[in-house]
Amino acid sequence: MYLYPLINNYMILYACAGNAKKSSLKVVHKHGPCFKPYSNGEKAASPSPSVSHAEILRQDQSRVKSIHSRLSKNSGSLDEIRQSDDATLPAKDGSVVGAGNYIVTVGIGTPKKDLSLIFDTGSDLTWTQCEPCVKYCYEQKEPKFDPTVSQSYSNVSCSSTICTSLQSATGNSPACASSTCLYGIQYGDSSFSIGFFGKETLTLTPRDVFPNFLFGCGQNNRGLFGGAAGLMGLGRDPISLVSQTATKYKKLFSYCLPSSASSTGHLTFGPGASKSVQFTPLSSISGGSSFYGLEMIGISVGGQKLSIAASVFTTAGTIIDSGTVITRLPPDAYTPLRTAFRQFMSKYPTAPALSLLDTCYDFSKYSTVTLPQISLFFSGGVEVSVDKTGIMYASNISQVCLAFAGNSDPTDVSIFGNTQQHTLEVVYDVAGGKVGFAAGGCS
Repeated sequence: MYLYPLINNYMILYACAGNAKKSSLKVVHKHGPCFKPYSNGEKAASPSPSVSHAEILRQDQSRVKSIHSRLSKNSGSLDEIRQSDDATLPAKDGSVVGAGNYIVTVGIGTPKKDLSLIFDTGSDLTWTQCEPCVKYCYEQKEPKFDPTVSQSYSNVSCSSTICTSLQSATGNSPACASSTCLYGIQYGDSSFSIGFFGKETLTLTPRDVFPNFLFGCGQNNRGLFGGAAGLMGLGRDPISLVSQTATKYKKLFSYCLPSSASSTGHLTFGPGASKSVQFTPLSSISGGSSFYGLEMIGISVGGQKLSIAASVFTTAGTIIDSGTVITRLPPDAYTPLRTAFRQFMSKYPTAPALSLLDTCYDFSKYSTVTLPQISLFFSGGVEVSVDKTGIMYASNISQVCLAFAGNSDPTDVSIFGNTQQHTLEVVYDVAGGKVGFAAGGCS
């Protein structure tokens, strides 16, 4: 059991302290105070207004629908994106929604320009908005990258084999403009980015510099990116950052997602994971070679294993995703989880549902509440105990909800979302074909 402290109508807040690991980037939440509105002393666009919890969950549902669509449909084309009205882009064949939650700062160009990027294990292409924004750029918190003032930028030619590789990374066939390769990627909420496919120097830390890094230089961008300059793709495609830095990092990276929007975590490349990490094998997901598949085999609530047939989890499989907020389970796994949780929480007054979250409570008369421990079980004998900050999703003190949801269709893939990953050290050993977990990853 967990004691769940409640302070000032919300969870305990933490300081925006950094993390000093080698080859490591500080991770902050997109909607939290640790995401600074200015960079390098330059004045930039003002921060976007706060986003409601209902809107965050709506965006999350769009992302999940996009993942399910991507796993069941064929690729689209760049022409579809270019010819569509900007406000009504088709989402049927898009990549996962671009509204991920966690942000890192990297350097691009020579001299380097620090830019905040959403990092996403469900995407492959890294891109940022670029001057002169030929058609449109949304507001971002730093000045936009200008390739004309960088000494190391170059465009990728249409005739190169690298250009054709965009198909697998974006789900769209590349196009050509004046012999320059054009990329286009659309996300499940109708967000999109179109621009030049180029090479540039990427600086992760002063000792981790990668020349000729392939990325998208966006000239037409719209979407719910929360002030970030673009996106860092950490999927399994050859164009992802993981693959492009494989010579140095051996396709090994790890992260810890912070326990609240007011604290920080880390994204670390290369070795250095805790010795207590337990590994489960990576599995393949039909139609989703870029996703990180896992074999979930069970769930426990309050130390009691739930009676769920193995076929419930194997029908569609499971992925782990840094950008999905709420873990999605098959209907026949979510229902017994919800039932057991409600039984444990029966002494607390209930509250109305919050968007897709249907099990909510009013804690306004409590200073602490007692939660049951929830564990997820994976093949290889791995038990992942969800941190107390990953069990509930709080809109306010009067509406605190179980942070799990059920898929509507048992054939839709399950998703191990980022709320349930709070404070865990999550290690992706892509070359070794495994993903590992350890408690206390942000310390």
